[in-house]
Amino acid sequence: MSEQQPANPATPGAADTTQAIFNIEKIYLKDMSLECPGAPKVFLGNETPQVNVEVHSGASVVEAGALYEVVLTVTVTAKAAERTVFLVEAAQAGLFHIRNLAPQDLDAVLGILCPTTLLPYAREAVSGAIQRAGFPPVVLHHMDFNQIYAQAAQAQKAQQAQPAPATVN
Repeated sequence: MSEQQPANPATPGAADTTQAIFNIEKIYLKDMSLECPGAPKVFLGNETPQVNVEVHSGASVVEAGALYEVVLTVTVTAKAAERTVFLVEAAQAGLFHIRNLAPQDLDAVLGILCPTTLLPYAREAVSGAIQRAGFPPVVLHHMDFNQIYAQAAQAQKAQQAQPAPATVN
């Protein structure tokens, strides 16, 4: 006579509804713009432009508790003699399926892991656009989104710790 074993939820094939889930559903270029306001004259000068890079990240809920869109926006501005040589802005986005995370862990995933995943795609989009505009490529360096996230969290705590201004009735 054989004994029947009770079903073990840890066995393969058993549905575990508490396990954390992180899946990349889609990566896409949401918006892209390129401006070269002084062309073709900018190609005749021999001034070396000053390049400024700004990076911003934001997340939004697409489907409550499961699907999130994260957008990494990169803006590269090159100026020479106070004139804009070129301006490129790329909004690299991704849809991420994320479940069963504590709120603080979810915030960290949306602020660190997702932008880190999107950065190589944004790097290629920006570099390619600048090259197609006739300039040498600007290669975005690695960014430590852990540090950026920690600094933003610290700034938010400091802002919340400040007393609200008194109102006069």
